Amino acid sequence: MSHTAILRPRTVVSCTLLVIALSAGVTACGSDGNPLSHRPYDAADQISFNGPSEGRKKADPDKPLEVVAEDSDGRITDVTAHDAAGRYLAGELAADGSRWHSTAPLAANAGYTVRVSTEDEDGAPGRKVLTFDTGKPTTKKRLDVAFGPKAGTYGVGQPVTAELSRPVKDRAQRAVVERALKVSSMPAVDGAWHWVDDKKLHYRPKDYWPAQATVQVRSNLEGIKIGDRLWGGGKAKPLTISTADKLIAVTDASAHQMTVYKNDEIIRQIPVTTGMPGYDTRNGVKVVLAKEGTVRMTSASIGAADFYDLIVHHSVRVTNSGEYVHAAPWSVGSQGAANVSHGCTGMSTENAAWFYDTVREGDIVKVINSGGDTMTPFGNGFGDWNLDWTKWRTGSALIGGTPEGPAAADSARLRPQSV
Repeated sequence: MSHTAILRPRTVVSCTLLVIALSAGVTACGSDGNPLSHRPYDAADQISFNGPSEGRKKADPDKPLEVVAEDSDGRITDVTAHDAAGRYLAGELAADGSRWHSTAPLAANAGYTVRVSTEDEDGAPGRKVLTFDTGKPTTKKRLDVAFGPKAGTYGVGQPVTAELSRPVKDRAQRAVVERALKVSSMPAVDGAWHWVDDKKLHYRPKDYWPAQATVQVRSNLEGIKIGDRLWGGGKAKPLTISTADKLIAVTDASAHQMTVYKNDEIIRQIPVTTGMPGYDTRNGVKVVLAKEGTVRMTSASIGAADFYDLIVHHSVRVTNSGEYVHAAPWSVGSQGAANVSHGCTGMSTENAAWFYDTVREGDIVKVINSGGDTMTPFGNGFGDWNLDWTKWRTGSALIGGTPEGPAAADSARLRPQSV
């Protein structure tokens, strides 16, 4: 049977015919009595398709592709269609093999190759390759996408982001967009997109990225119909990032100690102080957003009753609203013993310098046993890992559920918070 399609879904019809042929005593594909051993005939007279209409050089991308068996004694057994960019067109074959139609939108301004397999009343195979081009969309509304972060090396907690140029609210349209945003990694991991809001998606694996991984992100949205008068825009710039060693810093607020792990082995334990009552440090998993070095922090930024205005060194930002890990030489006496800060994690200058030199963007900073609330998933940095995998997947338009939006209380952007 070497002449049949390889790595292609087999239809019920063709499988049934194969079983019938075997039960009839056919023992070799080379037998002259087996019609499937024949060279495929040209099925041009057996099928039709709604390609470019008369007077048009290009097919209308607003209409689905349809292939029909014209001969009542024959049937379609398989159809595959893809464009020049390698994007396959999903479709559905009728149970009786009389018709195949696309179930996904055609891309605009694209060239398609369609391979049709048929069989006649005697079971002999036919083949026909169709080619056609689609025209440009009639609408000017385009949806563009930009990926983040910028290319580089990050910690294993770094999510991938996709920013859309227009809001997409309809669930079916979101599914079209999401299906076109491709993420692959080496080594491969299970991951999913989550709609943060109408214009932003985050992608993360079930667990943290593997250490020393390569992650590639690209968009197949170009020319794809998303909804009425809305099409995928120009070609998005692909993104490649890599991950470094797995580095996780766990702060136990009740024990006043940070333990730093590198590839699951402890490399340093640091006495710290975290937020005092009323300014408790947030619990949960945070991702290093930036290494900002020297930062001025004032009580006015959080409305603290007690005044402070300090220049703080070795500052590593973990929330948009201003939570840092930083040097706090003024509280060395409390580090390892009491929580006296306004929400940040403070440590000695020596330990802060080491921490600053050791971590990178995307590394994990986790706080446990604090009196504070849990870090919100969105709106205040990357709290993505505070959603378990089941809840994360509900934010995918391809899986089900409703995305969780950012909490209003955590929507502050990039301002120093506390010491």
